[in-house]
Amino acid sequence: MAQPTFDFNGRVVVVTGGSRGIGAGIVAAFVAAGAQAVTCGRNEAEVPGAVFVPADVRQPDQAERVIATAVERFGRLDVLINNAGGSPRVMAEDSSPRFIEAIVGLNLLAPFYCAQAAHRVMADQEDGGAIVNVASVSGLRPSPGTAAYGAAKAGLINLTTTLAVEWGPRVRVNAVSGGLIRTDAGDGHYGGEEGLARMAATVPLGRMGTPDDVAQACLFLAGPSAAYISGANLVIHGGGEWPAFHAGLEEPAGS
Repeated sequence: MAQPTFDFNGRVVVVTGGSRGIGAGIVAAFVAAGAQAVTCGRNEAEVPGAVFVPADVRQPDQAERVIATAVERFGRLDVLINNAGGSPRVMAEDSSPRFIEAIVGLNLLAPFYCAQAAHRVMADQEDGGAIVNVASVSGLRPSPGTAAYGAAKAGLINLTTTLAVEWGPRVRVNAVSGGLIRTDAGDGHYGGEEGLARMAATVPLGRMGTPDDVAQACLFLAGPSAAYISGANLVIHGGGEWPAFHAGLEEPAGS
């Protein structure tokens, strides 16, 4: 499939959680578009084309350090992609306070801390900057099995709209909300190839999304083609999911 051409030569991007999965796809896309990239994670990693900073961005001082590294290394910061996030499947009644705090910290507080640090840099730049928060459709609909995650992503979507109002016109803030996105780390969650095929069949476009699908949306929102877009949430879900009530409309076999 032909991809649109994006030019980020001379631009500096920070992508949190960029060592695997969707984050790695986002880093690769920006590097391919010419950007100088900085990424981070809690465990040491080699990320092709990017400067890696070991950091837990749930800690405000470490979030600040990631942004400071980009500025010290490249002299500016043009784009922040708040990608770090996720959650294992745990039912609400089994979620401990410690677990809930950790999930909300990673998926809501960490993006807030990184955005604050990025804004302090971007607000003083003549051409400002762009922030893209990687949210989820779990923040737009019920999220059984990942209640804390869904609630945090809903908060992240609201945070996006609020920061867009507070920080315009110098800094644009948008979100992308992915649906069923296939990654190596998440494949086991769906029960192997057979389970993945069943999940893909529920998507109107007939397939699960890829990290590059999310990355291309981030490139668009971070670039000049989206110069008048701020406070938006771009939903990347292949058309959505079949409503559950449709199962009750199917005719019984043999009728």
